[in-house]
Amino acid sequence: MKSLACGLMSLVLFLTPFTFAADGDALRSLPVQADGRVKPFDSFAREMLELIYGKQKFETRDAYEIILTWMLAPEPWQNRELFEVRNFEVLTHLGLDTQKRHYKGSELFVGPKFAELRQELALKRESKEKLTPYFQALQRLENQFFVFSEIATGRMIRLIPPTPGAESDAWVAIADMQGEAQEKFLDITKSFIALISGATEGRSSEDLSRVAKALDEKVLAFEAYARSVNPERYVDANKIKIEAFYNKFHPFKWSYIFYLLGAVVVLFTWITGKNRAMVLAWSLLSVGFVLHTAGFGIRAYLMERAPVTNMYETVVWVAWGSLVFAAILEKIYKFKFIIMAGGIIAAFGMIIADTAPVVLDPSLQPLEPVLRSNYWLTIHVMTITISYAAFFLAFALGDIGLFYFLKGEAKNKDKIRAIAMSIYRSIQIGVVFLAPGIILGGIWADYSWGRFWGWDPKETWALIVLLGYLAVIHGRLVGWVREFGMVVSGVITFALVIMAWYGVNFVLGAGLHSYGFGAGGVEYVSGFIVVHILLVVYAAVVRNARLKQAGS
Repeated sequence: MKSLACGLMSLVLFLTPFTFAADGDALRSLPVQADGRVKPFDSFAREMLELIYGKQKFETRDAYEIILTWMLAPEPWQNRELFEVRNFEVLTHLGLDTQKRHYKGSELFVGPKFAELRQELALKRESKEKLTPYFQALQRLENQFFVFSEIATGRMIRLIPPTPGAESDAWVAIADMQGEAQEKFLDITKSFIALISGATEGRSSEDLSRVAKALDEKVLAFEAYARSVNPERYVDANKIKIEAFYNKFHPFKWSYIFYLLGAVVVLFTWITGKNRAMVLAWSLLSVGFVLHTAGFGIRAYLMERAPVTNMYETVVWVAWGSLVFAAILEKIYKFKFIIMAGGIIAAFGMIIADTAPVVLDPSLQPLEPVLRSNYWLTIHVMTITISYAAFFLAFALGDIGLFYFLKGEAKNKDKIRAIAMSIYRSIQIGVVFLAPGIILGGIWADYSWGRFWGWDPKETWALIVLLGYLAVIHGRLVGWVREFGMVVSGVITFALVIMAWYGVNFVLGAGLHSYGFGAGGVEYVSGFIVVHILLVVYAAVVRNARLKQAGS
């Protein structure tokens, strides 16, 4: 993985200067220490605005501009509808309008009600029980209050490394700067205010460009000073620029756009029989795949690890694997619907990852201690999660198969047979990866926790998934599972994967795999499963009615 990431860096480094040609962008790449690592100010700002506002932009303004104004002028922001709160119960306790999504800080944090809720949350934490959605929402609200307060006072933005020999690894915050450091940061704020004021006043583009260049000069001068304080502790400038490029270019968004376009073209060729368009379809899917791989490689390069340590990264990895497996099977069988299913799954996965940041955290975070063996992380986690990609492909093919059963089993017999066989092959691929993934997980567990197997919920559900798909394979081999059974199995059995992949971490929230725990999205995932169960039931009822009618 590391060699793949390094191989993509020449392309990234080539594109970076063109992406950052805009004047005034140097502030994006200003190194900040936060959350256990050093990152561009742009990354820090996006994460903080996402936490508080729920989006990475505020009224078309970039996050790094908004965050800096919080510190320079916090009072006006208290009276803006900035803080996102969605939980009905929390809003009811605060006596606020439950129909809105964003609220003023003066509405949320002023008065005794917020203090009472914080006390309630503290008591819940002391009990060490799993937090319900209500308390999770309270926790987010408390974090919003803390983050905004710390940024407003300048205590959270740490820009200068500690001097050599300092006891603490913490960088110096803006609030603690003195002397030359304070003067140089003051120069940045003056230029920034001049740029914002000029844009508000509608000054000419030439004037704005001049002010923006002055801001860039002040930022670079500050960086040079910060580096001189402790050159060994200052971050690699290339990594900072590449991460800022990654944020601005957003390769994953472009990848799913190309995936969708490619899948639509495949659908067109499948319906019309115009095979020449497949060249265009493969080209679009290939461009999406290259962008997908580039984004994945950049994350691996920046963090120096396989990027599969949280739910967001595994969704990205599974989407990638789904297209790989679909492309391999398509090249072998040339059914068209296989690569179409792969493109749809890849696009679906990337859209979910891109549009649900509260549930799927896209930020780059340091590894938990138990994950700091890159060898086992790469071998076990990537192996077991790539099996989900094959099962996801079987699921999508199952949906297509149900459509043809509803359309007419007799007249679509050949297509149904081909779909059932493709589902069988996808499940075989998934089992080939899942079985060794579980065994390797046991070896990692012995290495990390001192025991090979302990019936941890994650371990147990991974085994349940394996047994479920093995039952389908054996049923197919002995003739118990035929075309309809194979199609249904592709859809229904994927619910086991969802439980092992999502449910253990986001619903049960128990076991030693706590580094993967999260919250949110339960209603959407549950609805997804229920809709597909109902679809299977409906298809079965329609099919049985047709068979009875044909036999009478």
